[in-house]
Amino acid sequence: MTFLDDAKARDSADPLAYARERFRLPEGVIYLDGNSLGAMPAATPARLAEVAEREWGGDLIASWNKHHWIDAPHTVAARLAPILGAQADELLIAESTSINLFKLIAAAIRARPGRTTILTETGNFPTDRYIADGAAELLGLEVRAVAPDALAGAIGSDTALVTLTQIDYRSSARRDMAAINSSAKAAGALNLWDLSHSAGALRIDLNGLGCDLAVGCGYKYLNGGPGAPAYLFVAKALQEDLANPLPGWLGHADPFAFADAYAPAAGIRRFLSGTPSIIALAALDCGLATFEGVAMDAVEAKAGALGDLFIASVEQGCGDPLRLQSPRESANRGSHVSFAHPQAYAVMQALIEQKVIGDFRAPDLLRFGFAPLYNCFEDAVRAAEILTDILTSGSWDQPKFHQRAPVT
Repeated sequence: MTFLDDAKARDSADPLAYARERFRLPEGVIYLDGNSLGAMPAATPARLAEVAEREWGGDLIASWNKHHWIDAPHTVAARLAPILGAQADELLIAESTSINLFKLIAAAIRARPGRTTILTETGNFPTDRYIADGAAELLGLEVRAVAPDALAGAIGSDTALVTLTQIDYRSSARRDMAAINSSAKAAGALNLWDLSHSAGALRIDLNGLGCDLAVGCGYKYLNGGPGAPAYLFVAKALQEDLANPLPGWLGHADPFAFADAYAPAAGIRRFLSGTPSIIALAALDCGLATFEGVAMDAVEAKAGALGDLFIASVEQGCGDPLRLQSPRESANRGSHVSFAHPQAYAVMQALIEQKVIGDFRAPDLLRFGFAPLYNCFEDAVRAAEILTDILTSGSWDQPKFHQRAPVT
């Protein structure tokens, strides 16, 4: 049996095959960049038109109550709860990942007075490190970054917070959340996870794994559209002990009293700051609705199987020019697969010209993201075949593929 025969057989038996119809995918394109921007749900355009034309256009400001705009950060978060293994009242949809990360880092530091260190790992997602550095500078702490295999031993009595991404954005290596959380708790530190590269592709159990705090974006595997609102998670047991360092009006106990003094709302609502972006929330709601009736165990199983088949197909066809940079075992990997090539940028441009959409990460990585709700096994094999043809023919080595667009 060829890889393509195997792929077609798997697609015929795929329990998630029906979910592909929930998306609008361009004809003839193999889209393997859902780890950067998810595909558009088929329901999104009509929903956005409804919000703009009927709600905003027809009912104007009355829509805050008539169409429950004011509750959107909570009602949309309720759709996210089963995807993350959290309770609805432990989640909010709000602002961006960076802003939410700052909020929770500062809240955690203040909740651990006397401790002097934020602990992370070398190579953590750059924005996360920038935000941690900024918060530490403001609050008089230091950020300590250690190698991933040294992390558990580096957690000590001076550690206020351990903050990491669950999936490495380059290699797709998966962190052991349960073990790290346990080590942090034993030392009296809090843990904070960025789920941007895992939520919607893997089964996550925030409560079961002992997570204190988490953030993530809505535009990757959650399919909320470019710049979609982010989310934050605060375990219920911690909510009354943490203070929002950006105490905006919507997190006030009585937001419409417009009191001079701030009084935090009870529970998760205290972590709201500004007015929610209603049109963007509507798009994210459509993205989360694509998971209705879907078991996250099945999503994770398919993510692993797609990656396994792609790796096998690529390695059989391409050989030495590529080096696998992701964990080979799916249990240790997220839902994207990375290969290194000395001319990765040019190779990716050649792939894109052939309508295989992945992405490039400097200096030499080709990344291929598999979104289990809409990618099929035939996508994985066809992409590997096209990549093999590009490498064996040398068609990537053309001037047009080496010319990088200017940064503006």
